[in-house]
Amino acid sequence: MSYWFHRNPLKATSNLTFELRGVSTDEKTRRIFNGLRQTRNKLLELLPDPNHDKSTIEKATTDYFSLLLGLIQPFDEGENKLRKALKFKWTNSLLGNVTQEQWDTAFEAAHMAINVALWYTKHAAKLAAKEIPDMEEAKEVHTCLRVAAGIFTYAKDELVGKLAGNSTDNAVDTEGRVMEAYINQCTAEAQEVTIARAIELKHQASLVAALAFETSQLYQRADDALNSLDDKIVGKWRKYFQLKSAFYTSTAYSYNGEALLAEDKCGEAIRGLQEGVKLYEKAEQLCKEYASAKGLGTFARPLNHIFFRKFGPILKRTLEKCERENGMIYHHKVPYDPPQLELKATYGLVSPEAFKSIALSPLWTKDVYEKMDAKMAPKEENEKKADKEKDKKELPPVKEKETPMSDKDPGTFSGCSIS
Repeated sequence: MSYWFHRNPLKATSNLTFELRGVSTDEKTRRIFNGLRQTRNKLLELLPDPNHDKSTIEKATTDYFSLLLGLIQPFDEGENKLRKALKFKWTNSLLGNVTQEQWDTAFEAAHMAINVALWYTKHAAKLAAKEIPDMEEAKEVHTCLRVAAGIFTYAKDELVGKLAGNSTDNAVDTEGRVMEAYINQCTAEAQEVTIARAIELKHQASLVAALAFETSQLYQRADDALNSLDDKIVGKWRKYFQLKSAFYTSTAYSYNGEALLAEDKCGEAIRGLQEGVKLYEKAEQLCKEYASAKGLGTFARPLNHIFFRKFGPILKRTLEKCERENGMIYHHKVPYDPPQLELKATYGLVSPEAFKSIALSPLWTKDVYEKMDAKMAPKEENEKKADKEKDKKELPPVKEKETPMSDKDPGTFSGCSIS
């Protein structure tokens, strides 16, 4: 199927050797730093390929973070003496190759966590773009998006707050508005899977309408989170949120119209369906604006997706049916204003999957920590002059593995299989 989800690119980072001569004092301490280098390199090697199994990324993430936490969490009163022993450099998903750096392991943890979350979104998008995603794959798409939302939430609530002088400029990934947009996007996309299943299983129109309305609100909140940032940077991403919000509001009006007709409220159903057609046409226009907007990443192609293509004609036929029945049977007055979508879903609402805390590696003990000589670590002020020119260099973008989409349509309305 055509790509249905927008994906920003992975973040690039500089190579780290974790060579801290003088800090590492014996074989046990050297083993930790060797492990940090190896597990970091392994994780960074895996992330550009969304075809890996979810369990492979889970293990690689746990292996690295279990060691990294030993440089962050306190072993005694006060701050970990090793937390600012290394300099970390990262790009941001919305800002191309421009780098950001800090002498803070919490900075590394936040940016690596965001990159891991981005992998989960890309793995979900890869599965969703298959010719016929089966039920298990649809479940995995749903799970991966909830996991990604949970990781973004963890980074926002537990890691970013630890950073001193966290930048609020230029849409950096650790900025609260950007993180809020990612959380709402992942939650909304997971809920889209729920909507597709509800449609294929022919659940009550009122439930589909409520889920669609809640999903449109999530996309609206994602768009609102970015409205104070530079549109040259976030404009394309915002167009994606806007087209999805308009489309799912249209979906809500359509299914709410069916529910109203079933209650013999034909006039209200017609007015709601008219609003649905209007919003669908708005979504079509936003799709074109999204396609022409400049931006980074893998772009959605909603105009080509089976769900989008089939929904418009069905919506219009449903409206025509209601108008015929009103002319022949009901003779209801069509209200000037559309019915209020005060819809609350009682089932199927999605929330981020809570991030499972990673345990500290058994290689870290208080004795090993105390043997590390933090006084021998490089000092930020001493490194600034030596690195001044070198640090201005941009990092090359991550070479992500392409996952071609299928150009064939599945035999279902939503694109989701329930068999």
